[in-house]
Amino acid sequence: MTHPQLSDAELATQPAAYWTGVAYEALIAFTRERQAELGFTQPQFWLLRNLSKNDLSPDGRGMTVPELQQAMRTYIRPEDDLAAEAEVLVRRGWLTGDGDGRLWITEAGDQAREGLKRLAPAIRGRIHQGIDDADYVTALKVLRQMIRNTGGAPDAP
Repeated sequence: MTHPQLSDAELATQPAAYWTGVAYEALIAFTRERQAELGFTQPQFWLLRNLSKNDLSPDGRGMTVPELQQAMRTYIRPEDDLAAEAEVLVRRGWLTGDGDGRLWITEAGDQAREGLKRLAPAIRGRIHQGIDDADYVTALKVLRQMIRNTGGAPDAP
């Protein structure tokens, strides 16, 4: 869908919910397409991050799929199948499972996580192309204020 060039006055009347939804979908699609080109999925990366003591896991303890779904509840998408994604990582040797249904990151998985994490700045760079850091910060401040204005929690991760 193309949008006509709008004046500042016209942009000021546009619904924020519409544009944040369009931005969200475009950013997620772009990020996931780049990751797929590089041979992994966003949920696989999240699994590795959430299981690594060198990243999001506070202690490196194994977690079950339901525990991982709970940990990722603020950013996982309805179509994400963590059990299937974890199975791919088990076959790659990046995760192992135990008899209690817990998944554990392997040394190879943690090395892969680190390598995948190094790819993120290039993806971010493409997304931020032509956007001054000051403009980006202003946009986030505006969004956070809108969240506060509507009773949300703007400081949530």
